[in-house]
Amino acid sequence: MAFIEIGFGNIVSESRLICVVSPDSAPVRRIVQDARDRGSLIDASSGKKSKAVLIMDSDHVVLSAMPVEEIRARLGRSEREQDTEEGS
Repeated sequence: MAFIEIGFGNIVSESRLICVVSPDSAPVRRIVQDARDRGSLIDASSGKKSKAVLIMDSDHVVLSAMPVEEIRARLGRSEREQDTEEGS
């Protein structure tokens, strides 16, 4: 099982991750508010401004202070590392 670091020492399972989106649009803000109301919001931003919203397959929504681009880069590095391990 592979994990991705999303800032401040917090990690999420890559296999459970559906998408990573910017928190700026109104639909995403509604998703975050709905998750907060349901009790399925995980704020992993350590009090900083949220720069990415991670949607998980467990219906949890995770807030991260790390920008979407940085999370995407880390996902890309992880995929390349897995490809290298499988090719060995």
